[in-house]
Amino acid sequence: MIIEQFEDKGLAHFSYTIMSEGKIAIIDPARDPQPYYEYAMMHDARIIAVVETHPHADFVSSHREIHHTKEAEVYTSRLTGADYTHNAFDDGDSFRVGELTLHAINTPGHSPDSICVLVKDAQGKPAALFSGDTLFIGDVGRPDLRENAGHTTADREELASAMYRSTREKLMVLPDDVLVYPTHGAGSLCGKGISNAHSSTIGAEKSGNAALQPMQEEEFVDYLLANQPFVPLYFPFDVELNKKGAPIYRESLLRVPHLASDCDLNKNKLFIDTRPAATFRQGHLPNAINLHDGLKFETWLGAIVLPTEKFYLFTSDEESQDTIIAKTAKIGYEKNIDGVIVNPEAATETSPELDVAHFKANPDHYTIIDIRNRREVKEQPIITDSLNLPLPELRNHLTAIPTDKPIVVHCAGGYRSAIGSSIIATGIKNQPVYDLGEAIKEFS
Repeated sequence: MIIEQFEDKGLAHFSYTIMSEGKIAIIDPARDPQPYYEYAMMHDARIIAVVETHPHADFVSSHREIHHTKEAEVYTSRLTGADYTHNAFDDGDSFRVGELTLHAINTPGHSPDSICVLVKDAQGKPAALFSGDTLFIGDVGRPDLRENAGHTTADREELASAMYRSTREKLMVLPDDVLVYPTHGAGSLCGKGISNAHSSTIGAEKSGNAALQPMQEEEFVDYLLANQPFVPLYFPFDVELNKKGAPIYRESLLRVPHLASDCDLNKNKLFIDTRPAATFRQGHLPNAINLHDGLKFETWLGAIVLPTEKFYLFTSDEESQDTIIAKTAKIGYEKNIDGVIVNPEAATETSPELDVAHFKANPDHYTIIDIRNRREVKEQPIITDSLNLPLPELRNHLTAIPTDKPIVVHCAGGYRSAIGSSIIATGIKNQPVYDLGEAIKEFS
C-alpha cells in the first residue's frame, strides 16, 4: 500500500492517492486532476476509482472529470443525491484496489451524507482511515453548513449530535494504530481548531483531540457549535456544484475571455484588482476592490463575491493571469469572469497614503474600522475605540460607518485591510479611506 498526499495550501485541502498492484484510488480530488494523472503515469499505474467523502463546500472536486477521462468508478454515499454517474458507497459497501479493500463508513456530522473510508490490507487488518471532513487532526468538522444546501439537509444541532455518535461509535472504536488522513488541515474554514499536522492515528486523536475527550452529548454539542468561523458566500454554491459535477477543468479555463488593456468595461460589473496593494494604491479603476493575489485569494473571493455576481479580473502581467484564473476555478467561479485584463489603461485613480505618525498621536481624529472576525477581536484587541465590521460582512454594512472623520482600516497583518479599505472606498466618497496595512504590527 502506497499513500500519497497532495496539498493545496490556499484551501488547506488534502487529497490522496492509494496505490496497490498498479491500481490507484483517489480520495477527494482537487479541481485540477492533472497531478493525479502525472502521478499515475510516473508509477505506470491505472486510476480505477474516485471516492467523494461528501459534496464539498469549500472547493470544487474533479471526480466527474476523472470518471469521464479515465473511466474510473466514482463512489459516494447514496445520501448525496449525486447527479453524476456513481456507485453508492455506504455502510457495508466495499471495493478492491489491488490487494487492498476500501470500506465505507457512514459518519454524519459535518454533513448528513459524510462518509469515511477505511482501508484494510491484504490480511484484512484495518490500516488507514480517510476521514474526510468528519475527523481532522485536533478537531472535527463543523456541523453548520448543510441547513439549506445539498440533497439532504439537517439543522446544526442535529448534525452536532450525529457527529458525537459518529466519532464515538464508529471511529474511536477502530484500532489505535490506524492511520488518519483528513481532507483538510490548519487554516480550513471547515473546522475551528485544526492542527498543523498532516496525518495522525486513531490513538493519538483519542488522546489529544479536544473534540474526542470524554463528555456527554449535550456538552459536546455546545462545544462544537461555539465559535465556528464565518461561512463564505460560495459554500452552498460549491455543495450544489459538487453534487452535480463540475465541467472539464481545462476547457472551462479556456473559455475565460482575455481582454485588451484599453477595452470598454461594463461599469455595472465588479472590478476585482488582484495586483499588489502598493500597485493598486498608485493607480486603479474607480470602485475597484483590491483583492490581491495571496495564499487565501480564493477564500476571500468567495467570501465577498456572490456566486451570482459577474466580475472583471485585473492582473499585473500575463503570467499571473493563468494563476488567478486557476485559483478562481478552484471554487467554481471561473464562469463569473467577464474578462481578465493586464494593467488596464484607465487605472489612474489613486489611494491616499496614511501619515502613521499622525494617526498614532491622534487616533481620535479618525474613524477606525477593525475588519477582523469577532473572535479575533475578542481574543486580541489591538486599537481601542475601533468599530468591528468583519470583512465578509463589509459590503452589506457600509452605511454603518460614520463619515464625519477620515477612515482608517486595519486587520491583523495587512492583507485583509487592503481588501476592506478598497471596499469602503467604493461606498464612501466624502472622506479619505486609509489602509493601515502592515503598519498594524506596530500596534500589536
